[in-house]
Amino acid sequence: MRSPYDVLLKPVITEKSMDLTADNKYTFIINPDANKIEVKYAVEQLFKVKVLDVWTLNVKGKKKRMGKFVGRTSDRKKAIVKLRDGDKIEIFEGV
Repeated sequence: MRSPYDVLLKPVITEKSMDLTADNKYTFIINPDANKIEVKYAVEQLFKVKVLDVWTLNVKGKKKRMGKFVGRTSDRKKAIVKLRDGDKIEIFEGV
């Protein structure tokens, strides 16, 4: 099993993800090879909380233009994690 630091790459701080924190749901960019079990283990180990449910989704990169050149943003994998009532992740609270 991978290290928790290799599974969770960074938190997602957007308007939509901040609205989900009211329901105890937190969003992370994760390693594309990670599965739900590894995500659950990583969140529980790093933040000392109890995870109830995990949703994962693959996000395709978007086309972007820079003058006449066309490129793409990179594909990524996201995970939405639901925590037990009363548990909080501190890095999301200060935003």
